[in-house]
Amino acid sequence: MAVGLAAVVVLAGCGKHGSTSSPPGPSGPAGVGTPEPQTNCTKKATDASGLERALSEASSGDVVCVTGDLGDARLKIDKGGSESSPLRVLGDGRTKVKGISVAADNVVVDGFVADEPKAPGASLKGSNITLRNTAINGPRRDDGDGIRFWGSNIRIEHNTITDTRNAKGAHADCMQTFATDDDNPASQDVLIDSNRCEKIDNNCLIVEGPNSEAGDGSGDGETRNITFSNNYCENKAAQAVLIDDTDHAVITGNEIVGDINHAFALQNKATNAVVNGNKARSVRYEVGMDRSSRSGYQGPEPGGAP
Repeated sequence: MAVGLAAVVVLAGCGKHGSTSSPPGPSGPAGVGTPEPQTNCTKKATDASGLERALSEASSGDVVCVTGDLGDARLKIDKGGSESSPLRVLGDGRTKVKGISVAADNVVVDGFVADEPKAPGASLKGSNITLRNTAINGPRRDDGDGIRFWGSNIRIEHNTITDTRNAKGAHADCMQTFATDDDNPASQDVLIDSNRCEKIDNNCLIVEGPNSEAGDGSGDGETRNITFSNNYCENKAAQAVLIDDTDHAVITGNEIVGDINHAFALQNKATNAVVNGNKARSVRYEVGMDRSSRSGYQGPEPGGAP
């Protein structure tokens, strides 16, 4: 169904394949909420050297509580906990760092602020990683992205990402994953819920599988089970969300406010996608899709190409 350029569109999941219910996830307004309280701290840090020492000494189940302004220090976590006892690194909602890099399994990061970090503002790579209640403002250099993620069982919840700019050739997205080589694995079982993307020069989310249309994937593995729900998206690209070579993406309950061509693009065997319950305005049509992505699709009738 095509609609006028200035129309308000509600994607109600009422297409020919029926509707599905939204997956469980955080509730409340999109964006940063109240971080986890800094209680039961096993280690504390108030400056860059203290943080580095606390993280190097941390083990499964530890709670590292960080306060203050850490200046130019980036929060770097390369050792996590266990599946039942993850490492928890907690800011207080005002704790300032120059970006976040997680390359470990079983890690929770909660309650930080990153002002003009080197992009990506947050990089998540591993299994069982959670990033929540964190603000990333004006990531700069590199590709200008707010958050990049790779791996499995990743949760990105209640974060606010603002002011990503396509400066000096950057392709600045709010959030993105792609698969290029053994160091960047395909992403699976990812929940992106209740985040707020504002003043985004490109897409709010790009998900590219190992055989992405861009041609820079490794061809190994499979990207699947990506849920993008209850997010707020203000962006300037042709679409808010681009799904490429990804099986079973669920896009539900989001608010799209950018002046864009279409809200959601499915291409290159983006099969078994579910689109329902979203709100969008100032779009020409709701869903853009190519023929290879039709299999298993549930949602509004596509209005044009991705």
